[in-house]
Amino acid sequence: MAWLSRLLNVPEFGFMMSRQGQSIVVLILGHILCLLIPYFLGSLNFGIIISKIKFNDDIRRHGSGNAGMTNMLRTYGKSAAAMTFLGDALKAFVSVFIGMLLLGETGTYLSALGVIFGHVYPAFYKFKGGKGVVCAIITILFIQPVIALIVILIFVLTVALTKYISLGSVIGAAFYPMLVYALSPEHDMKVVYAFIIGVFIIWLHRANIKRLHEGTENKLSFGKGGKK
Repeated sequence: MAWLSRLLNVPEFGFMMSRQGQSIVVLILGHILCLLIPYFLGSLNFGIIISKIKFNDDIRRHGSGNAGMTNMLRTYGKSAAAMTFLGDALKAFVSVFIGMLLLGETGTYLSALGVIFGHVYPAFYKFKGGKGVVCAIITILFIQPVIALIVILIFVLTVALTKYISLGSVIGAAFYPMLVYALSPEHDMKVVYAFIIGVFIIWLHRANIKRLHEGTENKLSFGKGGKK
C-alpha cells in the first residue's frame, strides 16, 4: 500500500498529511478494499452466468433454488457443475491473493469473508446466490492447506457413505473450527475466521438440515446433461 501513502502526500491534493495520518488512512482504505473487491468478485456467480449463457435459463428456478455447484450438477449435469466449480474457485483464489497483497495475513481473512459473502448475497443478482462452500474451501486451502485437506477428506467420506452433499458440507463446516483450534499453535485470527465461516456455512444449510431430519433431503445424483 506504499503507492497510496505516496499519493496522499503529493502537493496536488492541497494538503500534507503526517506519517501517522497517512498510516491510518492507508490502513482504513486497505481494509475497505479487502472487503469490497472480493465482495464484487464473489458477486460474479458462475452458476447463474453459465445457466444463462449455456442453457438460456436461471439455475435458481430449478431444484433447491440454490445457485451453486450441487444444484448445477443435479439440474444440468457434470460439465456445467465442473465449470461452475472452476469459476467459483478462481474468484475465491484471486480474492484472497489480492487481500494478501494489500494487507498480508489480515487481508486474506478479510477478502475471504468478502468473497464468500458476495457469493451468497451477490449484488448483481438480487442478493440470491449459492451457499459458499466452494469459495470457503478454496480460501481455507490458501490460508491453511493441511487443515483444508482434512476438511475435504471429511466431506468426501461423509458424502461417499451417505450420498448427502449437504451433510458433508455441514459436518465439514462443524469440524473446521475444531481442527483450527486443535492444530493452530496460536489461537488468533485463524480461530475467529474458522468459527465465523463454520457457523455461517451451517446456518446457510439450515433448510437442508431440516430436510435431513425429516428424511426428505435429496441424495447425490447427476443431471442428464443439461436442460434444453
